[in-house]
Amino acid sequence: MEKINPVPRKGIMLEVAGISKRFGGLHAVRDVSFSVNEGMIKSIIGPNGAGKTTLFNLLSGDIRPDSGSVTFVGKNISRFPSHRIASMGISRTYQTTKLFDRMTVMENIMTGAHLKGRAGFFASACKLPFTFREEKAIRNRASELLEVFGLVQYAGETAGELAFGIKRRVEFARACANEPRLLFLDEPAAGLNIHETRELAGLIREIRNRGITVLLVEHDMSVVMELSDEILVLNEGSKLIEGLPRDVQKNADVIRVYLGEDE
Repeated sequence: MEKINPVPRKGIMLEVAGISKRFGGLHAVRDVSFSVNEGMIKSIIGPNGAGKTTLFNLLSGDIRPDSGSVTFVGKNISRFPSHRIASMGISRTYQTTKLFDRMTVMENIMTGAHLKGRAGFFASACKLPFTFREEKAIRNRASELLEVFGLVQYAGETAGELAFGIKRRVEFARACANEPRLLFLDEPAAGLNIHETRELAGLIREIRNRGITVLLVEHDMSVVMELSDEILVLNEGSKLIEGLPRDVQKNADVIRVYLGEDE
């Protein structure tokens, strides 16, 4: 397990040290360590069953590790629940879209922004003055993201009636509404056609250009190689290699894992 030619460090945002997770007899993630530098797009790849989504779930607090630690901007978040991690500045998307199908696109995006809000149930019910200011700020934030992600024409449409590619864009906008410092994208190109995938790559660049660090799990190697500053390769729950795209692409162990080898 080697690390080759890392990109110059701007400051470590996420540090993962020896993280492991078992499900019964299955060792889904095994002693994985890596870091994500501020401002980069880092991809996690590997064959089916390599442990990529389980690793994402560990990092975002959806499940807890058996051992190891996850540190975000200097704070150990290994045992934090997912909602607390989100409030600290980490957002994520999922392999399958998880929008509120009966709500409009605007309303879905606004739900992401509410994580930053201070108004609780009592304040909202009593219509305290600051709740109106907060709601206006959230709506303005959502309107800005409608523009960024090309969703203005869909603002009033019900999310459940949208085409799949548009739903992906809404998910991106909702994740960014929380103003995260770090965004986890779990196979965002899954189910998209070539044109939609090309648009997706442009949106991920736009997200990074807006100051958001990106950690990406993706099967589409064209997207990974085009966007990534660094790549982490998993195999059978363990780290195989970590480095620059060009070095990972020609690494013999990576080729063996993806293509197999003759006896």
